[in-house]
Amino acid sequence: MEPFAILLYPDERLKTPSEPVRRFDDSLREFVARLEHTMRGSPGGVGIAAPQVGRLERIAIVDVSARRRVAGNGRMVLVNPEIVSWDGMTKGREGCMSVPDFTGNVMRAERITVAALDETGKRREYQCEGFEARAVQHEIDHLDGLLFLDRLVSRRTDLFRRKNYDNKKTA
Repeated sequence: MEPFAILLYPDERLKTPSEPVRRFDDSLREFVARLEHTMRGSPGGVGIAAPQVGRLERIAIVDVSARRRVAGNGRMVLVNPEIVSWDGMTKGREGCMSVPDFTGNVMRAERITVAALDETGKRREYQCEGFEARAVQHEIDHLDGLLFLDRLVSRRTDLFRRKNYDNKKTA
């Protein structure tokens, strides 16, 4: 299976809000499989959103299970996701496959509940905290046409040039 090419900032499609998914069919499931293949083939990739590969639909995948000492729900396919509750705020470093040369400090909710459909159309609800909550919020931002660059605490002091992309973890 061929991975998708990742769109890179400043591609305008990354700034475009996505449309809800309305059809749950084999075509959607094939897209999700290829999107997941793309995420898993990227260094440190723990999340990916459809807009990052040029598909402007509300589809994201998050799986932090490969990260040691990080609690999580495992593989989450999030179609038309909504954060239904959140608690606490914390600052943390984020990176992105679409912004490969930089990382930055972003404020995010520490704990969230996210409701979504999976690739078959079944409703799911996940409790997420810490790094996993951050990754889910990061991917939902992609669906809304936002990048972590739009949420930096300070452009002057909280944006960092990445030293070595292959050894960094991204959301």
